[in-house]
Amino acid sequence: MTTALRPRLRPAAALLGVTLSFALVGCSSQSVGTGSAAAGPSAGASAGSASTSASADAGKFASIIPSGDIVAASKDLVAKSLAGSEGFTPPSTGPKAQRPGAKIAFVAGDLANGGHNATAKAVSEAAGVMGWTVSVYDGKGSAQGNADAMNQAITAKPAAIILGGLDPTEQAPAIKQATEGGIPVVGWHAGVLTGPGNGMVTNVSTDPLKVAQRAAAYVVADSDGKAGVAIFTDGQYELAVTKARAMEAYIKACTTCSVLSFEDSPIATADQRMPGLVSNLLQQNGAKLTYLMAINGNYFGGAARALEDAGKPKDGPPKSVAAGDGDAAEMQRIRTSNHQAATVAEPITLQGWQLVDEVNRALAGEKPSGFVAAPGLITKANVPSGDVFDPPSGFRDIYKKVWGK
Repeated sequence: MTTALRPRLRPAAALLGVTLSFALVGCSSQSVGTGSAAAGPSAGASAGSASTSASADAGKFASIIPSGDIVAASKDLVAKSLAGSEGFTPPSTGPKAQRPGAKIAFVAGDLANGGHNATAKAVSEAAGVMGWTVSVYDGKGSAQGNADAMNQAITAKPAAIILGGLDPTEQAPAIKQATEGGIPVVGWHAGVLTGPGNGMVTNVSTDPLKVAQRAAAYVVADSDGKAGVAIFTDGQYELAVTKARAMEAYIKACTTCSVLSFEDSPIATADQRMPGLVSNLLQQNGAKLTYLMAINGNYFGGAARALEDAGKPKDGPPKSVAAGDGDAAEMQRIRTSNHQAATVAEPITLQGWQLVDEVNRALAGEKPSGFVAAPGLITKANVPSGDVFDPPSGFRDIYKKVWGK
């Protein structure tokens, strides 16, 4: 991805061109896509504006949409992704371990988010090899909480700060304060783009368009091009909207598939909101609704309860497919066919070790590695036995050798 979408304020029906406040409050859960029989567009946005928004977005995602027979191409992409072993080997060169005994701060956007929590644990694991200690601060899913957590981290005067899932635009003043105080800031899923930017030394993430592509390709392939889809996102987050719109564009490129609804509902309240949302969608769409797609697996705990109450079979339809993160709850749902068929998982443990390596490079005065790990498509056929996707690329041994440990 070469350009970042601007942050947004309104629910997704009026997403384009609007600046976002990342506070997890006041976000209504309304249908914002075309073709939905659910609630109409959010206040201040017309159905026409929603359609225009989706059409404008479609061209932005052309790079992830195959040419020719999209069903055949999707099946090929899924097969390669499930069998894939590439994209998980980090660079084998870099600086030796810096600053024995250093204290590192990990500021999580919301530790209730499985991805944020697992990443904090992975960072602590890798930091232990370095002889560092990690203090974890929890933003608890709100803008004020994020600001408070960042202030606490800066006050502790750590050797470096890792920004775990926070928006760097929202935290720009704190990032500036940290860097001017000699504290380098490294991001994890901090914005859309990977690499340096927004005052950060670098941002560690997978390519969100590839994540969205794998999720959508699975749906097209698994349905043999006949999917009826509802997509769930959180309009408060730039990254979430990017992935959701990319999935929407891919599904719409399959002319025999349909996007039945595009829903904007906060991640922080997904567990409470999803039962009602899914129940309404089942009533409105009946058998046409065959897939639920979301930008994060957090949506599917509540969805599973609604599907269970509606008497839907655990292995679907509807089948639930997530475009991130691949946490323990998702793995268990996939493993047991409990109303989730697939996820596109972050290699979270690998990314935790990479974050420590990027901090080490910053402390050594060296440039970031430039490494971008691949995402992993996970289904029941390849679901790991553990809590997270931990690719067997030997990355721990590679990093230990680089660090001289």
